[in-house]
Amino acid sequence: MKAVVLAGGKGARLAPYTTILPKPLMPIGDMPILEVMLLQMKDAGIEHVILTVGHLSELLRAFFKDGSQFGINITYSYEQCPLGTAGPIALVEDLNETFLVSNGDVLTTLNLRDLIKFHQEQKAVATIAVHHRQSKIDLGVIQRDGDYRITGYIEKPVYDFMVSMGIYVFEPAALPYITPNEYLDFPDLIKRMILAGERVVGYEFEGYWEDLGRPDDYARAAKDFENMRAQFLPSYCEG
Repeated sequence: MKAVVLAGGKGARLAPYTTILPKPLMPIGDMPILEVMLLQMKDAGIEHVILTVGHLSELLRAFFKDGSQFGINITYSYEQCPLGTAGPIALVEDLNETFLVSNGDVLTTLNLRDLIKFHQEQKAVATIAVHHRQSKIDLGVIQRDGDYRITGYIEKPVYDFMVSMGIYVFEPAALPYITPNEYLDFPDLIKRMILAGERVVGYEFEGYWEDLGRPDDYARAAKDFENMRAQFLPSYCEG
């Protein structure tokens, strides 16, 4: 099975670190975040990973090479110009069967085998791994109608919602919805597929998940990795 890892972004929210280092190379403990992900993919039976690269691609290639040191085949797909989060997939050749797509900066204990199994059982064209989040408003929220009348007053409400974990499983049937060299983000791809009547499902995961989008996220993930290393890499921490 193949996986596409989106590693071409500039990581602007993590600047200045990402000015000289691509985000997938940001260290978590004694290894880059992407190395953690590659080892997890290998454990899930993924044999070939395609890194879509652009920003500082030479550093990614110098570190990960052909993947033989991790026991996994790694090849590279280059973006000549930014194509969004979903656009780079159209440049990857030979995606002829079910494939995984992931952001290159996700720290999670998600079992990828379980995600892929769920996708296949659902007979979906696309499955999005989703995570529950809450957002608290530390103010009194006013509700009113179109005639300026107050209809409600909620003190410090908490809102629940599901968010994308940045990990997806696709069938090749999704590829015609991505035009080569077109800028396209995942929300727009998913909306195209839903509009066309394709089956798109969500796999809810309640375990640990953190993306490394901002400095405080990164600091938290680095600390959690040190404390929970065996949960992220159980096959490499035995004994």
